[in-house]
Amino acid sequence: MVALAGGVGGAKLAHGLAQVLPPEQLTIIVNTGDDFERLGLTICPDIDTVLYNLAEVNNPTLGWGRADESFHVLEETKRLGHDAWFLLGDKDIALHLLRRKMLDAGLSLTEVTLDLARRLGVAHPVLPMSDQPVRTVILTPEGPLPFQEYFVRRRTEPTMLGMRLEGLAQARPTEQVRAALDEADAIIFCPSNPFVSIGPILALPGVRERIAAKPTLAVSPIIGGQALKGPAAKMMKEQGLEVSALGVAQHYAGLVDGFVLDERDAGLADAVRALGMTPFVTDSIMRDKADRRRLAVKALGFVERLMEEGDA
Repeated sequence: MVALAGGVGGAKLAHGLAQVLPPEQLTIIVNTGDDFERLGLTICPDIDTVLYNLAEVNNPTLGWGRADESFHVLEETKRLGHDAWFLLGDKDIALHLLRRKMLDAGLSLTEVTLDLARRLGVAHPVLPMSDQPVRTVILTPEGPLPFQEYFVRRRTEPTMLGMRLEGLAQARPTEQVRAALDEADAIIFCPSNPFVSIGPILALPGVRERIAAKPTLAVSPIIGGQALKGPAAKMMKEQGLEVSALGVAQHYAGLVDGFVLDERDAGLADAVRALGMTPFVTDSIMRDKADRRRLAVKALGFVERLMEEGDA
């Protein structure tokens, strides 16, 4: 099984799947479009959020960052005149320093990520989508903004007109990503932002084609017309898309076979079915560890049904 993930929602379901499936049966492919350089360090927000959640050392309130974190380094850089708009905790910086050291030694981002996962006690393979840098840029009336400038520094205030992926022409999915997709029995799209979390993964050469050949299930990140976390709903509205789980399903139409709706969106099931997808309705809100496991079990059951339908 392969899970595509990015952001807090994606990390939560990845953690749920990791509670159910052994490491040899689950690979998690993570968006790197959010990556950027800060204070000389390579920051990989989506990778780190997945790693911290799988290691169960994440901040349970924020969903990202570390539990029991301190901010002495950031506070001192701020005192010395640094514009500390991106929150980096001391434990987080320790991981970034190790990543920087390994990258400077010539290791690939995949090798570094697998090593960091091992150090954190994460047994399941967590793979960056590419070893070449791909950077999401949000197009706004003020001009193009690097994703973290838009998302964190500007708090998504500028209107999103569109987006582009810098470096995409030179980027390729890694050998490990290609192998995982080729060997997977099925693909699960975690409830991640379909544009800035799943979109960059799908944009890599050959990825959509590999996914299209497999049974696929997507879990909606929009529930009751709202995003539980992040700017997905705002992005959809500003691009003229329907802000609903159906709008997400329409975005994935032609690629995804099954689509998970929350119970409060059960009324959209027929419209999802009309797109050529099999709708599955369940409680999809993940409030705690038990909820993550429960949704993972449900999603895997839905995948089994898709596979049975495909064999019929």
